Amino acid sequence: MVAFERAGKRYGPHGEGGFTAVENVDLTVARGAITGIIGRSGAGKSTLIRMVNGLESATSGRVLVDGVDVGALSEEGLRGLRRQVGMIFQHFNLLSSRTAFDNVALPLEIAGVDKKTIRAKVGPLLDLVGLGDKQGNYPSELSGGQKQRVGIARALATDPKLLLSDEATSALDPETTQSILELLKRINAELGLTVLLITHEMEVVKTIASHVAVIDAGRIVEAGRTFDVYTNPKHQTTRTLLASALKLPEWLRSGIKAQPSVGDRALVRLVFFGETAFKPLTGRLVAELGSDVNILAGAIEEIGGEPFGSLVVSYSADPDVIARADRFYSETGLKTEVLGYVA
Repeated sequence: MVAFERAGKRYGPHGEGGFTAVENVDLTVARGAITGIIGRSGAGKSTLIRMVNGLESATSGRVLVDGVDVGALSEEGLRGLRRQVGMIFQHFNLLSSRTAFDNVALPLEIAGVDKKTIRAKVGPLLDLVGLGDKQGNYPSELSGGQKQRVGIARALATDPKLLLSDEATSALDPETTQSILELLKRINAELGLTVLLITHEMEVVKTIASHVAVIDAGRIVEAGRTFDVYTNPKHQTTRTLLASALKLPEWLRSGIKAQPSVGDRALVRLVFFGETAFKPLTGRLVAELGSDVNILAGAIEEIGGEPFGSLVVSYSADPDVIARADRFYSETGLKTEVLGYVA
């Protein structure tokens, strides 16, 4: 549905005074899939997603939507494209002077649709997002989650084939975030709609996206199936994002060091999936290293419909202990990641 071909965006002149927000991005978004783009603030996520509907124009390379080169479109062509590409925003972007019904109707009015057709269209859309009883309410009378549901209904008004989500859950509490993500999953399944979302939250990607791309300093540094990237991260940026999502106590997380000192302990994430998910490997690790192993955090979850477990353990960073642990991991096939070292 979407293809970035060496796409880039630069602001200002080349050399001093200019700034490259996105550089040489090669990425495809599969039709009918939910794909996430994750990165820190300032990594280039928003610029990248806005290049899809022409709100930002590529200064190098191309962006194709359903085979159409966005950069080659006229203003009229861009208007046509934007009717096929819905967008939802972090801060909802609703008009305060219009009711929920009228906010959803707005893109249809702009497109010149008659009032009878608008009435027939908007009611079912508000029903779809669970707000059939809020048609006459103004944004000030709605909660954050309800406002975002109106934003989603508005984005669907012109029957788009692609939905862009620009940090759509960042302003919401965890429970409301979950309900919005479930709604997006349902819309994707029922309407066959392709969804491209950007976020800085690994939890959002893990919950909803089948595929993910990690962006850092304007470049895609890792991409693939969410399960593969999550269970076996290759790039340091991905590992850092994953580490920030681990539910470790703040006193522990703040004390993590990149290199050990004498007497420090290694902090290691053990990943269980596939064959290793059903073997008693934790007990065998304790038997191998002795009672020095501490279990600090753990979770069993699902990523893209596949079961996945993780444990965070610590043990002595003594070279002999590290060597014995590494030998054990190699023999058993257990995936691990050293998060760092703690005193």
